Amino acid sequence: MAVATKAKKEESFLDIVKSILWIVLFVIVIRTFIFEPFNIPSGSMIPTLLVGDYVFVSKFSYGFSKYSFPLWNPPFSGRIFGSLPKRGDVAVFRLPRDPSIDYIKRIIGLPGDKIQVTQGQLYINGKAVPREQIADYADDEYAGRVDMIRQFIETLPDTGVKHPILQNGDDNPLDNTQEYEVPPDHVFAMGDNRTNSLDSRAMSAVGYVPVENLIGHALFRFYSFDSNTPWYEVWRWPFAIRYSRLFTPVH
Repeated sequence: MAVATKAKKEESFLDIVKSILWIVLFVIVIRTFIFEPFNIPSGSMIPTLLVGDYVFVSKFSYGFSKYSFPLWNPPFSGRIFGSLPKRGDVAVFRLPRDPSIDYIKRIIGLPGDKIQVTQGQLYINGKAVPREQIADYADDEYAGRVDMIRQFIETLPDTGVKHPILQNGDDNPLDNTQEYEVPPDHVFAMGDNRTNSLDSRAMSAVGYVPVENLIGHALFRFYSFDSNTPWYEVWRWPFAIRYSRLFTPVH
């Protein structure tokens, strides 16, 4: 009887281990080939994405590269089932100078495009990108302080994607740039918070993004938490959730 009981316990333990392994394998497959969650740690994409937003990224939108694998980077180059992003896509990619870092920006330029910013105005292939000023944006990302920042709706060519941008002045370091020509198999990415975004305009920091470095297309927010709420103030957690942003698309 004791032997039988011990055998049943061992069999039950093995079943639990098998179940856990199957769950882990399922999660890895989902995160590698279908969707992967990412959180937003900085304000470079405000107002589209806020610090504390969590987004699901489609892994199959642009095909798969070695950077598609969340736990390791297999030794191959290029993309499988690859396709270029559309102008205006919000995409996650690996930082070219340090592929261990994930970045999220908006795709502004495609291979062969000429991109320039002059006094805060974006130009694509020599033409000014239309933008319409709307009500100022109240930026409260810094606790205890609200900054009013000029806000525009920008309409990108070809795709017609409309999205908000913030432009706090026109004479900041990245508001007047050289003309960039996007090389083959690369894209040009910019943050929607134009004044406070380290992006492809900064050649030594980000520069052109190899298509191979693309991880996926940000589709929707599934959670959002006000980063100004201290982690130890548990009683404030329910009020810190941005309920209006839950399960909303990323445009």
